[in-house]
Amino acid sequence: MNIRLDAPRSTAEYQALDAAHHIHAFVDQKALNAEGPRVIVRGEGLALWDSDGKRYLDGMSGLWCTNLGYGRKDLAAAASHQLEQLPYYNLFFHTTHPAVVELSELLFSLLPDHYSHAIYTNSGSEANEVLIRTVRRYWQILGKPQKKIMIGRWNGYHGSTLAATALGGMKSMHEMGGMIPDVAHIDEPYWFAHEGNLSPEAFGLRAARQLEEKILELGAENVAAFVAEPFQGAGGMIFPPESYWPEIQRICRQYDVLLCADEVIGGFGRTGEWFAHEYFGFEPDTLSIAKGLTSGYIPMGGLILSKRMAQVLVEQGGVFAHGLTYSGHPVAAAVAIANLKALRDEGIVTQVKQETGPYLQRCLREAFGDHPLIGEIQGTGLVAALQFAEDKTSRKRFANENEMAWQCRTFGFEEGLIIRSTLGRMIMAPALVASHADIDELVDKTRMAVDRTARAYGRL
Repeated sequence: MNIRLDAPRSTAEYQALDAAHHIHAFVDQKALNAEGPRVIVRGEGLALWDSDGKRYLDGMSGLWCTNLGYGRKDLAAAASHQLEQLPYYNLFFHTTHPAVVELSELLFSLLPDHYSHAIYTNSGSEANEVLIRTVRRYWQILGKPQKKIMIGRWNGYHGSTLAATALGGMKSMHEMGGMIPDVAHIDEPYWFAHEGNLSPEAFGLRAARQLEEKILELGAENVAAFVAEPFQGAGGMIFPPESYWPEIQRICRQYDVLLCADEVIGGFGRTGEWFAHEYFGFEPDTLSIAKGLTSGYIPMGGLILSKRMAQVLVEQGGVFAHGLTYSGHPVAAAVAIANLKALRDEGIVTQVKQETGPYLQRCLREAFGDHPLIGEIQGTGLVAALQFAEDKTSRKRFANENEMAWQCRTFGFEEGLIIRSTLGRMIMAPALVASHADIDELVDKTRMAVDRTARAYGRL
């Protein structure tokens, strides 16, 4: 049977075929089959349309990835040209190709000088799988093979493959697939939930010093790396206090533990800096990247290595026993080049830092600063979170905050807005090309959804 992707079908037909053959991510599949998934058929800028013609403002950049928005002809043209010239070749057999070489040249012109080499992957999950093996190989070469333990954070997220879920701190994901050896966790720096009577600064130091306690408990001679997102993405857009990252870096340096930043969400302009670790002012040994590298137009990820690590691996490591069929895929590399040039040459990252980012943060605080449902507003650049709270002063959270946030998300879809709920937080990350009008629509429709939630639970 020949199926043409450009031959439209009814929404019911799409839903029936989807139910027959597809298992979706993070959803009760039986319940979704009964409800029928939303069928998205077109995108332009920040707007999406479903198969029934309804328009949505995408307040999440897909999954934090469409940094340039939808419908960029320059990215499509880059893919088309590369497909015609060299649609595929691998990086095995002592071989490279121009697209991956030119991507690396461009990428390292945008990165801080601290970094020198990349290992390309197809996703952020793969980047973090490669991270674990690479970190352990690094210590093996240096004659310290016992340094194997990777420390992550509870409620952190590093992907959906087995090692990546183990490194992350989502307990429901651990229950599904189990754990791997030599992985440990410390608490997340979630001040609103865990502060006790501490100021944000004091709490940040206390949260960071859990790392030191864990290193001493496990033995510094056994700990390979600490891995964390500069700000937690899937865990709720949680921004640590300013005191947190400098102390984390001090601890890692003191105990000779690698500091590894998961920049899959924070990278490529989201905070108004090219990379989120630059916003928070620390210097990781590795960066895991994906998502905004290609604006989600084609899958690609990678692991960025510091000069210190790369020199050891290249000069002393011999054969690096790792490889992926699609590492540095020429079409993905070509799209990444076009994407990074657009972010750079159109001044988009600078615009997020100086104009649209401050505008979004100001609008959110004006709209929700005294809202009866909102206890805290966090964010910078074009990423933000609204924390639901029963009492703002005492930071008391709703017992049913998950249910309330999910209801708010549903109201958002009804209003033509896509935002995400995580625990008791509503999170948003619009495309970096968002205009003031796009931001106004995002904030207005978020306010509608939050107000409807407040009324539904007797809070307004």
